[in-house]
Amino acid sequence: MKKIPFLLVSPAVLFYIVFLVSPLLITLIMSFHGYSIYTGISDDFSLANYEEVLSDSYFYKIFLRTFLLSVAVALLCTILAIVEALILYKMSTFYKSISLLIILGPLLVSVVVRTLGWAILIGENGFLSSIPVLLHLSEQPVSLMYTQIGVVITMVHVLVPFSIIAIMATMSKLDDSIVNASLSLKASSFYTLRKVLIPQLMPGILSGVMVVFTLSITAFATPAIIGGRKLKVVAMVIYDEFLATLNWPLGASIAMILIIINFVCIYFYNKYTQKKYKRVFQ
Repeated sequence: MKKIPFLLVSPAVLFYIVFLVSPLLITLIMSFHGYSIYTGISDDFSLANYEEVLSDSYFYKIFLRTFLLSVAVALLCTILAIVEALILYKMSTFYKSISLLIILGPLLVSVVVRTLGWAILIGENGFLSSIPVLLHLSEQPVSLMYTQIGVVITMVHVLVPFSIIAIMATMSKLDDSIVNASLSLKASSFYTLRKVLIPQLMPGILSGVMVVFTLSITAFATPAIIGGRKLKVVAMVIYDEFLATLNWPLGASIAMILIIINFVCIYFYNKYTQKKYKRVFQ
């Protein structure tokens, strides 16, 4: 009988080993191989690829840009998700269902399609680019294509549903009596929001930040389309190394460094949040 739980989870474990662990292990092994433009991938093992990445300021710039971009997207998604979740909290069941359908509906559409839609809106002839002209703030359309602002706006639109889902999951367990008690004791709405409501939503907020950050730091399609070659992120550099220069070992080493950075950020984020908000998670 004791073996039954292990047998039940064995298909899922096997699935992850085949489709997740094995590719990562192959990528890790590949990152230690050498490469020559004349002979291709060599059989020797060394840390030369990691030394090249860690000693080149170009890669530092790419990693820093990717990290700051991910942090900005995570913060903006969280702010928008909190506001939207509070609005949904006040709605009736019927209108809440319709609003959730509108919010989560874009997840059924490909990320590439949504990103191309934003490329049309913020392009040189796009509607949003023409707003400064209509407001007489500029004589020419202001295109946000190939800018960090454009990338952030598009990625926020793509990823904000994940923050909303996380916060709404916590809000479904919200104790209305505590909020009503705060208001009945003459506490202001802002005080109730800051001291009563937000702390109860903190598990969803914190998990939403982590999910959006991890998706942002590994994003490829949106930065590639909106940012172009001017604003490369780590995923684009990995893509170039694998498919443009065919330097698979160097691309594999960059990918492994990105994975390590991602895990380190998640680890310290969880450690910090669990220590600071210990009571929330109890």
